[in-house]
Amino acid sequence: MDEKTIHIPVLKNEVVSYLNCRRGKVYVDGTVGGGGHAQAILEASSPDGFLIGLDVDTEALAQAEKALAPYEGRYELKKGNYAQMGTILKALGQEKVDGIILDLGMSSLQLAVPERGFSFLHTGPLDMRMDKSSSLTAAQIVNRWSQKRLMDIIKQYGEEKWAGRIAKHIVNVRTKHLIQTTTQLAEVIAQAIPRRYWPRSIHPATRTFQALRIAVNQELENLKSFLNQALNLLLSQGRLVIISFHSLEDRLVKTAFKQWAKEGKAQLLTKKPIQPSEEEVKFNPRARSAKLRAIECI
Repeated sequence: MDEKTIHIPVLKNEVVSYLNCRRGKVYVDGTVGGGGHAQAILEASSPDGFLIGLDVDTEALAQAEKALAPYEGRYELKKGNYAQMGTILKALGQEKVDGIILDLGMSSLQLAVPERGFSFLHTGPLDMRMDKSSSLTAAQIVNRWSQKRLMDIIKQYGEEKWAGRIAKHIVNVRTKHLIQTTTQLAEVIAQAIPRRYWPRSIHPATRTFQALRIAVNQELENLKSFLNQALNLLLSQGRLVIISFHSLEDRLVKTAFKQWAKEGKAQLLTKKPIQPSEEEVKFNPRARSAKLRAIECI
């Protein structure tokens, strides 16, 4: 496997520490991905801690299955969205657990496969679905949604100040021909922003690609849905750890955690978000924007 496709779990030691992993306890990794955090949790809760791993991405689950093979009998993997965690746990006869982790970032596996359409670094179809069985793709949004609707999601989910110009340019281009690949779209976006205003540290298409990915996968809706049920899924002194990668997600998590603390339902374990060390970022540049927040259920 190419080094670029190996997913390095972000803030791994911090996750294990804030989850307070111990033997005999049950944990849920709601975004199991390649199994990096799951491995660390099973290691820290040995010999008999149990892990339930969820993911909507079947390729990620296959990867996790390989990674967790040494812990046979101590985990169960399920295809499912963490937004439905309550229903999934109920079906497994495990209504409350000792700890839950969500890592809301993209996996290296998803980014490195051009066919998934997440990255403009390779030419691939405009797909961006984490769950391949869902019907909405990025191509449908780009080629069918109205200019106003496009502008709204690029502005809201991408926090892109050039959203109006980008949406207008996309609509102008698609009247001549469909925009079908990631690199085609990246070029269209770059042309919409005056060269002198291109961001220094990121590609001009980065924020729009983020917005499309969030829209395709209903990421903010899923997070809201999970936060509405999260406290009911934790045992007393159970812990919830969430790693987010952009301000919209972090804001939702921060607001919910503060509200629970105010209501006396949970104790904040992180007054400020925990961020990766310089050393970790050097080793894993994708960790740069990660923010970890944690609470303990009262």
